[in-house]
Amino acid sequence: MVDVDTAVRQFVADVWNGNQVETAYDLVASDCPGLGESGPQGVLAWHGERRAAFPDLRYKIVDLLVDGERAAVHWRAAGTQTGRFGPVPPTGEVVSYSGATFLRFDGDGKISDVWSVNELFQVLQQLGVEFTPPGSAEE
Repeated sequence: MVDVDTAVRQFVADVWNGNQVETAYDLVASDCPGLGESGPQGVLAWHGERRAAFPDLRYKIVDLLVDGERAAVHWRAAGTQTGRFGPVPPTGEVVSYSGATFLRFDGDGKISDVWSVNELFQVLQQLGVEFTPPGSAEE
């Protein structure tokens, strides 16, 4: 049986922070949902896209709760936007935000599901994106 606490910490350190591709293949199941495809490739695609916008992005675990084969991670992240982030061109701004990621491990000890929520609105505000609510445009 895998030590879920250790596996999650390794996932954050190696895959999220270290960009160590081989660790994704060691820890992520082939059917784990990702960006555009399943398995390690899908997980790496999401992180590759985020890393292209924020090459120095680093995650810090604030809290980690484990219950059997499930884990919940409260994290903080910070990085400098030097690449395009969705429609936002590079700004050189440093962003800091938090989020939570929920993981489930299969019987082989691999991550079979990962789901995250984060403060995307706060990130966009820190990048200087201005929002105009519908119906409030000046005439």
